[in-house]
Amino acid sequence: METRPRLIVLTDIGGDPDDQQSMIRLMVHANEFEIEGLIASASGVPGELKQAITRPDLIREIVEAYGQVQPSLARHAPGFPPAADLLARIHSGNPQRGWDHIGAGHDSEASRWIIEVVDRPDPRPVNITIWGGQTDLAQALWRVRADRGQAGYAEFARRLRIYDIGDQDRLAPRLWQEFPGLFYILGQAAAGRDKREAVYRGMYLGGDLDLTSRAWVDANVRLGHGPLGALFPTKTWTAPNPHSTLKEGDTPSWFHFLPVGLGDPGHPGWGGWGGRCTQDAAGIWCDAADTVDGITEARAGVWRWRPAFQNEFAARMDWCVRTPADANHPPTAVVDGDVSAGVLIREVEPGGTLRLDASASTHPDGHTLAFRWWVYREAGTCAAEASISGADSARAELTMPAAAARGAELHVVLEVTDSGTPPLTRYRRVVVRAR
Repeated sequence: METRPRLIVLTDIGGDPDDQQSMIRLMVHANEFEIEGLIASASGVPGELKQAITRPDLIREIVEAYGQVQPSLARHAPGFPPAADLLARIHSGNPQRGWDHIGAGHDSEASRWIIEVVDRPDPRPVNITIWGGQTDLAQALWRVRADRGQAGYAEFARRLRIYDIGDQDRLAPRLWQEFPGLFYILGQAAAGRDKREAVYRGMYLGGDLDLTSRAWVDANVRLGHGPLGALFPTKTWTAPNPHSTLKEGDTPSWFHFLPVGLGDPGHPGWGGWGGRCTQDAAGIWCDAADTVDGITEARAGVWRWRPAFQNEFAARMDWCVRTPADANHPPTAVVDGDVSAGVLIREVEPGGTLRLDASASTHPDGHTLAFRWWVYREAGTCAAEASISGADSARAELTMPAAAARGAELHVVLEVTDSGTPPLTRYRRVVVRAR
């Protein structure tokens, strides 16, 4: 049975070139998703451009470059779709934006495509990432409600998971009011805070900024990595990051759905490469802060993973031009014999211990594996400190705090990292509940 996440991207490509950056990275991860829509919504942030346009041509340019390296990528991992399949899924949205352009007479190629994809008889949720504005999605929701009534809308909405970067069309509060019941993640700094504090800006702010530099991008993406990497833009607006190169502010939206074994897309509060969220009283998922190396901020929920996701990007760019024998590939993290990437659930009495065994983890290239077990405190509900013995070995033992209340959760993360170049990491999460 197909298990890859379904994905629709709405992008304001044609303004800040970081959308092209995010699209290029997505292409070398295309085997991890079933990409069902690449939608060019109104270009740029409101007021950025002199005319209201969409730029599906920029998506096509990237997909066509992907097509030139797809045969090489397919030698490294199964599931990379032919470029022709992706080209057929590129659609243009409404160049106008906002509530004045939602309703009767405002259906677009994009809004119709969203409805067609969601209506397919497939039990998997449709994950919609919004890199620009929400107008085309709002129009699709309006059309479904107008045609099918509230019950039909509710059934349609139930199938969606949405990750919105920045509420660019300023529709979010009214959208939630008009269309209740949506699974909605909004990456946006809290009211009254600097907009640069938003969780998704951890893609390029905070942590090791050398990994966002022109030198890093040239060495690992642009130069010597084929026609797709050569398209990677090198000038974006990243202040206070001094490099003005890698930004990719939209990438965390699809990182949230990327199956690397770290999280569960249905639980944004658990955290992962796309950041960590908390649910407000209205049911909307909003930015939450992590504490890393003594720094507490929402952006840390993304930048804490930057070494791993940049190594992953570099390795996949190598796949574009190298043979499998000359490139590195990710390990498989296995816990207690479970080879899936799914989250494991365990129960332990307060004060009791839990043995965890990752010794069956493997590497396709035969590299040595390093292990790290740690407790992701912010993701759990147990306030007491927990200890792990053997935290740097394949076999570890967790001691549940004696003070843990019944039902309290500890989130234990396993990182399995290989010795290849660049080193790659896969994860497993074990949710341990006090019995």
